Amino acid sequence: MYQFISNLPKQRLPWVLLALTGMGLEASALFFQYVMELSPCVLCVYERVAMMGIILAGLVGAIAPANPFIRFSGFALWFVSAIYSLSISMEHVDIQLNPSPFSTCDFFPNFPSWAPLHEWAPWLFNPTGFCDEISWQFLSYTMPQWLIVTSAIYLAVAVVVFSCHIVGLIKPAK
Repeated sequence: MYQFISNLPKQRLPWVLLALTGMGLEASALFFQYVMELSPCVLCVYERVAMMGIILAGLVGAIAPANPFIRFSGFALWFVSAIYSLSISMEHVDIQLNPSPFSTCDFFPNFPSWAPLHEWAPWLFNPTGFCDEISWQFLSYTMPQWLIVTSAIYLAVAVVVFSCHIVGLIKPAK
């Protein structure tokens, strides 16, 4: 089992699957926004950016999984995006479950001037909702609570796969 996991990053399919899971979550976010008419808040937009990082990590890794530089670049993006997604989701849940006039989110996204995503793709990155609003639940969990679960899964899988891969590089199979 360990050897199987250790070899996964050297194959294209696992990286493509990583990108596809991120695309599925992005597609569901757009479904919630445009079909169910739920307005995304600033933190929702940041969560979308983190998911784009997961997608990008999968695509980068899929380019040339046999190349160590490309493979480790994919891992780096995967780790950073999963941690960022987990962090933003936890902040979002805190705002929803502990509403306070002193703890609110911004009205406009705070993207760098060289990458104003809300201007480049407003249909995807323009926030129109409020962070403390709970407008959807599934099995009594809110959307950001589910994103905590998915982000934790992304991070756990990244840790397991990366750890097995590193051990496999240091101590090759006999």
